[in-house]
Amino acid sequence: MINKANAVLASLATLLLASGAHADQPKPWQVDLQDAASPVMHDIRWFEHYTLWFIVPITLFVLLLLVVVVMRFRAAANPVPSKTSHNTLIEIVWTVGPVLVLLFLAIPSFNLLSKELVLPEKPDVTVKATATQWQWNYEYQMETPVGFDSYLLKDGDREAAGKTDLARYPRLLAVDNELVVPVGKNIRMLVTAAPTDVIHSFAMPSMGVKIDAIPGRLNETWFVAEKEGLYYGQCSELCGKDHAFMPIAIRVVSEDKYKTWLAAAGSDLTKANKDLMAATDAPATVNVAENTAQ
Repeated sequence: MINKANAVLASLATLLLASGAHADQPKPWQVDLQDAASPVMHDIRWFEHYTLWFIVPITLFVLLLLVVVVMRFRAAANPVPSKTSHNTLIEIVWTVGPVLVLLFLAIPSFNLLSKELVLPEKPDVTVKATATQWQWNYEYQMETPVGFDSYLLKDGDREAAGKTDLARYPRLLAVDNELVVPVGKNIRMLVTAAPTDVIHSFAMPSMGVKIDAIPGRLNETWFVAEKEGLYYGQCSELCGKDHAFMPIAIRVVSEDKYKTWLAAAGSDLTKANKDLMAATDAPATVNVAENTAQ
């Protein structure tokens, strides 16, 4: 019994450690937005909750009106229909009311849009993301550019890549090469698609980022990651038969680890990634299977 209890506790500890390590990703039966990992996403989550204070009462009020109209003015209860053509007070209310609601929604909405679209004057890191069917190419804009492709990680390649942990590297979201950025820094993203390709969309929910990748056009966005970890997104523009297999993965690390990785990635990306994984992926502290067997 003691060994079984230890196994259960070890399993819970492992799950807790894993959940903190992989930061954020979609969760089963999730109904809310993903947890915020950037200042913009905090504002997006606030605005979403703020709008519910208007949406829910208005929806319930309209439902109540429909019920009243159906019950009170049905033919059986009201055989002689009313001849009323208008009501001045009601017309004023249903004109002024929506205007006030839209005003209360518009002001914070415009402020949020401004925050999303106005880029910092001096970004710390600039990365160009180019979309093609069906992968992303990342190029760090610096004196000696560092670039690589990022594909969906296939199940058969997990062991060789050292990414067998499905909690940390979920199926259909994990990639072979993550975009690596430093925590707490302004990251400027230049987003486009290959000239002969179709429209894609670079979307990272935890960072509050979603912008189209259009052939022949360079769009800009930005984010500041507040905490280290792995974050997952996807192409959010229908782009062909493998649209659902075009994930985005961002690994946020400390500035020192980022500089070490960047210095090595130019010459040997595979080794740089594995060294970074060894430094950031916390090893399992408890062998659950071994405890269970005892």
